[in-house]
Amino acid sequence: MADVRDALIATARALQPAGLNKGTSGNVSVRHGDGFYITPTGMPYDRLVADDIPLMALDGSHVGARKPSSEWRFHRDLYAARPEVGAVLHAHSPFAVSLACLRRDIPPFHYMIARFGGDTVRCADYALFGSQALSDAALLAMRERKACLLANHGLLVAGRDLDEALALAIELEELCEQYWRACQLGAPVLLSDDEMTEVIAKFAGYGQQ
Repeated sequence: MADVRDALIATARALQPAGLNKGTSGNVSVRHGDGFYITPTGMPYDRLVADDIPLMALDGSHVGARKPSSEWRFHRDLYAARPEVGAVLHAHSPFAVSLACLRRDIPPFHYMIARFGGDTVRCADYALFGSQALSDAALLAMRERKACLLANHGLLVAGRDLDEALALAIELEELCEQYWRACQLGAPVLLSDDEMTEVIAKFAGYGQQ
């Protein structure tokens, strides 16, 4: 049976080629039993091996040779609050960061916003990285959503597994770029509440279930 830690490392290594990250910023986790594996703090992803991946419990304790990411709190709190979440990904991708620094929600300028569970992708209030205050703000922004921006920080997504989490992060960064580009030409025309309600309903049965 494949080691889930290897899948976690592969996902972390995919961030840079996908344009989502550079260096050691960002973090990825995957649910495992009653806890979760998470990338360690301050280690290059291309050097990681399975034994570098700490296993965390929901009480914040961990086992393993390496310290967990400093952002472990919003991973832990998403797993505790959302049983459907199987993987969490945080990145400092350029267009998501640009919009997060403006502290603005992403409105329904494109129907694919509905992929994240609603008619907007919210921007969470600013709080110090790694703090409980940041986790609280993130969970509020992600209520009934699969993603949010973190003010002056980056993006956060929650998927059913590592593959979905990575796909959501790539999609969100692409939407951030498209919104940023559209704003250079003027104010984008937004879809109406009725139009987004229709799209959200269609997304409920979209793709392979």
